Amino acid sequence: MMRDDIERRLVLATQAGLPLVPRPYAYIAEQVGCSEAEVRERLADLLARGVVRRIGAVPNHYAIGYTANGMSVWDVRDDAVDGLGERIGALPFVTHCYRRPRALPDWPYNLFAMVHGSSRDEVLAHVAEIRAVLHRDCRRHDVLFSSRILKKAGLRIGA
Repeated sequence: MMRDDIERRLVLATQAGLPLVPRPYAYIAEQVGCSEAEVRERLADLLARGVVRRIGAVPNHYAIGYTANGMSVWDVRDDAVDGLGERIGALPFVTHCYRRPRALPDWPYNLFAMVHGSSRDEVLAHVAEIRAVLHRDCRRHDVLFSSRILKKAGLRIGA
């Protein structure tokens, strides 16, 4: 899985997240003993090889004031879900939006959109905005509110 010692040190240096400094790749490069450009190249290679699935921000929504978090789920036509998902994902209050397979007959939903707000009413108002965008393309929907914070963790290897 790891090609060399620098790659292993790179994963160890980033597995808890990128450092909150002005130039995180330069900081990591200093820690692992390579250039900033090499850090970027190697991370891109890890992504391309599937060793690392993604590199992205993982905010704590509660810490930034969003205490109501609702996963809105939508039953839309399969032939329209990709285009609708792009429109919904572009809304400023949607943090992520994706297509999922249905699990009929119990789960008819194929489009998911995460909405955050400072209250349930705010989340429901945003869901109403999504409903207006989907209009006739929406057959039904629901909102699943978070009841607790789940620990988010990525790739971990031992030192």
